[in-house]
Amino acid sequence: MAKVRVADIIEHFNLELISGEEGIHRPITTSDISRPGLEMTGFFDYYPADRIQLLGMTEITFSNRLSPEERKSRMDNLCSDITPGIVISRNLEVPDELIEASEEKSVPVMRTPMKTTRFSSRLTNYLEFKLAPATAIHGVLVDVYGVGVLITGKSGVGKSETALELVKRGHRLVADDCVEIVQEEEGSLIGHAPELIEHLLEIRGLGIINVMTLFGAGAVRSHKKITMIANLELWDEHKQYDRLGLDEEKVKILDTEITKMTVPVRPGRNLAIIIEVAAMNYRLKNMGVNAARQFTAKLANVIEEHEQGTEEEKNEP
Repeated sequence: MAKVRVADIIEHFNLELISGEEGIHRPITTSDISRPGLEMTGFFDYYPADRIQLLGMTEITFSNRLSPEERKSRMDNLCSDITPGIVISRNLEVPDELIEASEEKSVPVMRTPMKTTRFSSRLTNYLEFKLAPATAIHGVLVDVYGVGVLITGKSGVGKSETALELVKRGHRLVADDCVEIVQEEEGSLIGHAPELIEHLLEIRGLGIINVMTLFGAGAVRSHKKITMIANLELWDEHKQYDRLGLDEEKVKILDTEITKMTVPVRPGRNLAIIIEVAAMNYRLKNMGVNAARQFTAKLANVIEEHEQGTEEEKNEP
């Protein structure tokens, strides 16, 4: 199913529908917008018909200088079978030839009082968000010290309980159980909760709680950029876990790689504090402070000095 239809932008931007009402359910498949300047001169060789067409002061003024026959020809060509719609900015008067062509081919013609550049910018941002690649992941998304931490793991491992402890410690819940993820641009994943379960947290034995009602508006946020993944798994005594933190594991979501750490779960471990420290440590690494590498460098220096001392002792008479 189409993510965005012409009817959606009419509602979102409160556009005035002039003609072509039968086509308001046409799908919009690209966030690119076309201002058909060359097309108004009759050059349609590279006409991007699959885009929303935006006519401003320049295009309308030029079309008014054309003869009625030329104007009708241009408007007929603008209204193709795959054109989602045509928007007139600045509340300019719509040419009669455009209304006739749009009614004939069921291409919606809309009008907005906004300036052309401003409307183009707002419509592009809206379409890029709506048409961005998206997916959904089972997990909990929490804002910890400004770092978007996606907590994953098998059902019952303690994701929601960890999130509840983080909220009690002053951090903010974004989504529980199902996290909808949108890749707005390459390298940027934005997570948010489905509308049905927004602000809700499920705790086994307790049930569903409303985090915003219990802890206030400061305990939740609507969306957050995902920066790292904390994967909770039951402790396996036969498995070797990273004890230094030198090797960073990456996980690919859509087309973006995200840093992942594995946190073994067993009684007595305070997972909320571990995730807090992991978030702070991630910020330190981004600022160039890597404790694991510093320790390794110091250790290498100590070993090298010890080996040099041993060689000197051997060479003494």
